[in-house]
Amino acid sequence: MVFKGYRKPLEIEDIWELKGKDKTQAIYAVLEKNMKTAVRKAQEKQPKRKKKGDKGDSDPRKDFPRGWLVKTLCKTFWQNLLLSVAFKLVHDGLVFVSPQLLKLLIAFVSDEESFAWQGYLYAILLFLTALIQSLCLQQYFSLCFQLGINVRASLIAAIYKKALTMSSATRKESTVGETVNLMSADAQRFMDTANFVHQLWSSPLQIILSIVFLWRELGPSVLAGIAVIVLLIPINGFLVAKAKTIQVRNMKNKDERMKTMNEILNGIKILKLFAWEPSFEKRVNEVRARELKDLVNFSYLQSISIFLFTCAPFLVSLASFAVYVLVDENNILDAQKAFTAISLFNVLRFPMAMLPMVLSSLVQVSLKKGQGLGMAISSHGAARSECPRDATLCWAHAGPSCLCSVTLDIAPGSLVAVVGAVGSGKSSLVSAMLGEMENIKGHVNIQGSLAYVPQQAWIQNATLKDNILFGSELDETRYRQVIKACALLPDLELLPAGDQTEIGEKGINLSGGQKQRVSLARAVYSNADIYVLDDPLSAVDAHVGKYLFEHVLGPKGLLQKKTRILVTHSISFLPQVDNIVVLVAGAVSEHGSYSTLLANRGAFAQFLNLYGSQEEDASEKNTTGTGNTTGLQQLEGPCICLGVVKTLGPDPLSKSSTNSWKKAQEEPPKKLKGQQLIEKEAVETGKVKFSMYLRYLHAVGLWYSFWVAMGYVGQYVAFVGTNLWLSAWTDDAQHYLNQTYPTEQRDLRIGVFGALGITVLSQFGDSTRAQGFPKGLVFFPCASRVMHQQLLSNILRVPMSFFDTTPTGRIVNRFAKVREQPQFGGGACSSSTLLMISLATPFFALVIIPLSIFYYFVLRFYVSTSRQLRRLDSVTRSPIYSHFGETVSGLSVIRAFGHQERFLQQNESTMDINQKSVYAWIVSNRWLAIRLEFVGSLVVFFSALLAVISKGTLEGGIVGLSVSSALNVTQTLNWLVRTSSELETNIVAVERVHEYTKVKNEAPWVTEKRPPHGWPSKGEIQFVDYKVRYRPELELVLQGITCNIGSTEKVGVVGRTGAGKSSLTNCLFRVLEAAGGTIIIDEVDIATIGLHDLRQNLTIIPQDPVLFSGTLRMNLDPFDQYTDEEVWKALELAHLKTYVQDLPEGLLHLVSEAGENLSVGQRQLVCLARALLRKAKILILDEATAAVDLETDHLIQTTIRSEFADCTVLTIAHRLHTIMDSNRVMVLQAGRIVEYDSPEELLKKHGVFSAMAKDAGITNTETTVL
Repeated sequence: MVFKGYRKPLEIEDIWELKGKDKTQAIYAVLEKNMKTAVRKAQEKQPKRKKKGDKGDSDPRKDFPRGWLVKTLCKTFWQNLLLSVAFKLVHDGLVFVSPQLLKLLIAFVSDEESFAWQGYLYAILLFLTALIQSLCLQQYFSLCFQLGINVRASLIAAIYKKALTMSSATRKESTVGETVNLMSADAQRFMDTANFVHQLWSSPLQIILSIVFLWRELGPSVLAGIAVIVLLIPINGFLVAKAKTIQVRNMKNKDERMKTMNEILNGIKILKLFAWEPSFEKRVNEVRARELKDLVNFSYLQSISIFLFTCAPFLVSLASFAVYVLVDENNILDAQKAFTAISLFNVLRFPMAMLPMVLSSLVQVSLKKGQGLGMAISSHGAARSECPRDATLCWAHAGPSCLCSVTLDIAPGSLVAVVGAVGSGKSSLVSAMLGEMENIKGHVNIQGSLAYVPQQAWIQNATLKDNILFGSELDETRYRQVIKACALLPDLELLPAGDQTEIGEKGINLSGGQKQRVSLARAVYSNADIYVLDDPLSAVDAHVGKYLFEHVLGPKGLLQKKTRILVTHSISFLPQVDNIVVLVAGAVSEHGSYSTLLANRGAFAQFLNLYGSQEEDASEKNTTGTGNTTGLQQLEGPCICLGVVKTLGPDPLSKSSTNSWKKAQEEPPKKLKGQQLIEKEAVETGKVKFSMYLRYLHAVGLWYSFWVAMGYVGQYVAFVGTNLWLSAWTDDAQHYLNQTYPTEQRDLRIGVFGALGITVLSQFGDSTRAQGFPKGLVFFPCASRVMHQQLLSNILRVPMSFFDTTPTGRIVNRFAKVREQPQFGGGACSSSTLLMISLATPFFALVIIPLSIFYYFVLRFYVSTSRQLRRLDSVTRSPIYSHFGETVSGLSVIRAFGHQERFLQQNESTMDINQKSVYAWIVSNRWLAIRLEFVGSLVVFFSALLAVISKGTLEGGIVGLSVSSALNVTQTLNWLVRTSSELETNIVAVERVHEYTKVKNEAPWVTEKRPPHGWPSKGEIQFVDYKVRYRPELELVLQGITCNIGSTEKVGVVGRTGAGKSSLTNCLFRVLEAAGGTIIIDEVDIATIGLHDLRQNLTIIPQDPVLFSGTLRMNLDPFDQYTDEEVWKALELAHLKTYVQDLPEGLLHLVSEAGENLSVGQRQLVCLARALLRKAKILILDEATAAVDLETDHLIQTTIRSEFADCTVLTIAHRLHTIMDSNRVMVLQAGRIVEYDSPEELLKKHGVFSAMAKDAGITNTETTVL
């Protein structure tokens, strides 16, 4: 694979498949079995622990059993752990053989009478020891890294499975952002810790053995060295404790930042329409600043810790040698003692450096994360409730109940309508049936399979066909029936590739009505026993709603024999249902058939009398007259194909629809233009461009980078000097043989040795302090800040089309990547070692050349493969997060359909693709390490061999210096390749962040040309031959719109789903830029001014009510521009004042992620309050009252009429009633205006509008109170 990777950039298909036992499913199956046992045992111990420390607090996080996760992981991966312990033990033993062989070799060189064969034997033994040591170490590393990726895979699978079964109460505790963070950062941290977990016992073992051997060399003087180590331990303990505090704080900041980013990306359209980007950018930057401040402090602590442990071996050797020669005049430091001791001190360096790093990473894991992951994985799931009987239910266990004493019996095969005002508990009742709520008393019993259509359609990022099939087998006849009944045939003609068109994340390239119909089609196709439909008809036009009711939901529809529970605000369908349930404030106020409820003269009858008389007449007219045709047949034109139904029986498809069917069904031989929405994630290939390194150094600061480099060079110069001085010092033993060692000579040797050592340390201190952290954290916090700032700033300025075609997970992955930064330094160290050996034995320079050539080629082969594997790892990681985000948002649908298992499998296969690339990367690392360590072993062999050959001409000190440096070279060579390849693979992170910092921006927020103060003062809008398309490769969606809208005019915009109604509003806000023509508002061409100048002066109440987590006040006024009185006034006008006053925190009430703790209707009212606060001269209502009941709709319309009387209002509506009092109505069809006049005139014309009105039961403008 390495050769293939060298010849051409690797792709995921080139990588070997995982073995069965390494697949996520196999690993997770074992983990799950062990986890159940461990959690049970931990829960049994829990009461005992509680009794001991019972303080009366019942925080569920504290009550949660602890410590089981690590035990579970150990039990799951015990074979791997044991095997790696065996390899590590052999390796650790051999580490101490080399210094003894070195001692014998120095003795051999110093003793002129020894035999030559002894020297050759020592050289060969040194080579063999190094070789076996290397093989054991690589086998050990391979096992550790495998353990790491398996731990990560099993944890991510466990978190995913838990997310699928989490109860609503548990879901409220952690947001999507936090859970994605658990999956990305924290499972990754477990993986990193698993790689080095054996250092916990190996490091102390190596330290103890080193001290034992040193005692043999230097006797009690070693105690001076040990004293230094003992002194350093409490200092390090203090540093670790400090670091722990900072990490806890930092983890909270990171969670908060990722959560905010997730929300920004999900609500990006609202941010753009309201020009709120700066407010949210500031929010993220504030969190990021706190995060970086902690990172900088953590960096200093880490630097001090590393600095101390790098000092340790030198200080230990200085103290030991100084005490050794000072204690007794007869103690003279000879080469054997010094270099054997130096080799042992070198052995000591690695465990002492590793121990604090392993401890600090354990600190990070053992903190909130071990417990957080533990809680996430094992917290109690939601049970599917088994019709409610005296059931009282709530969202959170300790929260207020949402449904009180509800008793309902729903007969099989009946159609039950659930009605009530906004916030009366309709959606809660649906959730209760789906088992999404906490049961306080009573029970809910459901018999049969469920299908669920949520109020806000959940669409997957897959083809339209896959969205409808939803994992079921394809039954061609049924599929065609469903497509036709759900009015999707015309849409298939409009979509670029029919039902093979890819739908973007959250259904981004479908209109609201299309999304709802696809969601309905999915449910109908599933052929379940019970259908729970949460207001699916609100998002579609009135005539489409009627069609869907007749052909799908009604007494003669496709689902006529199924049990259907339909939440609805539409009165016209109520006479045709079997039973009506009226909800008021979470309780059933009355239920029965339509005629019974009317006769009861209760709240329902009053409500009907107020709003329903006209609708009722109309619906009667329509139900009695459904003979041969529906009212839709009078509509002509390419996009209305709903009139194909001639009879009510299972008629054959008419010719026109069969053709459209065939056209849609034909698999396109090649991808059609616009068929693929989500582009494959770009993977750079080949070398990382040098400009990336420069870009990174620029972000750090060039001057700063220069000083770091100088620090490294200075360190290694002083390092060579120290070793040469030590060599000269040991030669004194020969010079002063049988003489008294002069005191001044002794003091000079100790003094200079100490001074040189301190120089090394000061230089190292500089570079460490600058470099900040070890791998895995930010390299220079300053660079990270700059890059994060650039990335965030650019992402907020890219056009909407970028978000349409880029999954959120992919962008979130980039923001997570800002943490992964490169690290420099390492080349100087190995060069200084080779320089010392060459000084000792000049012939060694000849050996360096072939070794260097071999080394270079191995490195070149490896780096291209490693770099590409790292890129593939990044690219295959994004889908894990995207799939997870998608799953969480559609959780209630997945659970209602009972498709958890399928989604688990999908997650496992996504994980396996990522595991494949990580696994290949690990194996490539080991491939490289074995070849490099072989080079290292050859360096040891040749330095020893040359020392043997040159016997008689060399001093023992020089031989000691040469071979002890060579013994160290393997580690430095390894380190050099690791750092250079990690530098290149981690600079890929910079490359990927940079990729998103250069995405083309939309127009500037503010330009030099500013609109006049108080613009728009009149509110006149002119469209002049206006054309627009969503993306350059797609067809026009508006095909030359020309019209004038006068000042304070009220205009209604109607048309079938997909006619271009919402596109019209996007154009006014320049979310879509013109493909031709202009829009002029109050004599200003909107294309000539900045986006914020435009958007801040218009107001929209959007189709999807998006709220952000934070206070209610922040959601209404993120810039704090308005006083509390103004905010309360807006809430009063939006009919929310009473609701907000009843909340304990009032305006500071915390809205949960995506506003989930408010009903859809309430969210819509919050959006109305936003618009009322802004009070711009032009107001656009984009199907703003689709999700509210008729009463609230009436209140909203009244408010809009009174409050926006002096404004220009454009209303896009499905309910024709809401626009019947407009001055004019614009009828759109396939992106063109087909009719534009007053409603009275249009009704007389008998055109498209009059047919729609007739279908909605409107005969003249007076027929409705609304």
